Amino acid sequence: YNIYLRLNFLSPGHKADKKSNDFRVSFPLRTSYMYAKVKRTLHHEIFAFTICLWLKSNSSPGVGTPFSYSVPGQANEVVLIEWGNNPMELLINDKAATLPLAINDAKWHHVCVTWSSRDGLWESYLDGVRRGNGENLAPWHPIKPGGVFILGQEQDTLGGRFDATQAFVGEISDFNMWSHILTPSEIYKLATCTVHSTGDVIEWMESSMELHGGVTKLPFNSCH
Repeated sequence: YNIYLRLNFLSPGHKADKKSNDFRVSFPLRTSYMYAKVKRTLHHEIFAFTICLWLKSNSSPGVGTPFSYSVPGQANEVVLIEWGNNPMELLINDKAATLPLAINDAKWHHVCVTWSSRDGLWESYLDGVRRGNGENLAPWHPIKPGGVFILGQEQDTLGGRFDATQAFVGEISDFNMWSHILTPSEIYKLATCTVHSTGDVIEWMESSMELHGGVTKLPFNSCH
């Protein structure tokens, strides 16, 4: 009876066990045409956010652009980029903060960035631990709604004009965005797989991802 239950529970055919968020996307080459478009956007201005994702890359120099959010009139509304020999940067409204994160060792890493328009306070986390924080990053700027979220490319215009030198090479999973700042304890729990919570702005789901140019989707559970 116990064995039967266990077999049933482990059976891959069981739809109930199969989460629609247990996947990763792979960007195998540095191109200007491989990207994933998130079929979600902001519906109103937000004044703070947390973005977290798992990523893996051994690309050098620079991992490229894990994600970018562009809005009409501002291609660099929110961007995470490590380009050429520059350090990793968080761009808000085209203003930049340098993040002391090194991730291109071909291992999976959990990365989070938080930001508040109040004084432009920001923090960056690597594998659950805060590594860098500052202020005056686009202070009092509201993040604009109605834009386009792209994984793997830096947008020079709304939803396009990609530059291969800024492309991400590697794999991404669990890209989530919240409209508030997660606490250090919440971020640590996410990174150590103590909890699994999803963003209220963007939730990592197969149905909300549109893959282009040969980007592949593979099964994955960041916490196993």
